[in-house]
Amino acid sequence: MIHYMQLNHEPFMLIKSKQKSIEMRLNDEKRQKLKVGDQIEFTDKSTNEKIVVQVVNLHRFSSFQELYNNFDKLKLGYQSDDVANPEDMEQYYSKDEIKKYGVVGIEINLLHELGEHKFL
Repeated sequence: MIHYMQLNHEPFMLIKSKQKSIEMRLNDEKRQKLKVGDQIEFTDKSTNEKIVVQVVNLHRFSSFQELYNNFDKLKLGYQSDDVANPEDMEQYYSKDEIKKYGVVGIEINLLHELGEHKFL
């Protein structure tokens, strides 16, 4: 099965360059449908460029703090000199949403790039 998700430019480029291998999301209804072996087509919100990744593992936790405690910050998209702070994810998800759904670390492997997709 293929799933469709959007990404901000920086995390998109990190996945494209294989520097980021864990995509962090709220484990809402949409993400609960993910299965190992599925594919995700990510679209860069800034450029409309697309890449396709394969889900190689799903790591579910009750909070981003737990997720961050279980992975090297480089896999999560941070640089070696960055401070990896789980509260960074609160710019995307409220504390209530995190408490309700939990979170998922989607471990991915880049399959291919699709380039920019323009609609006429």
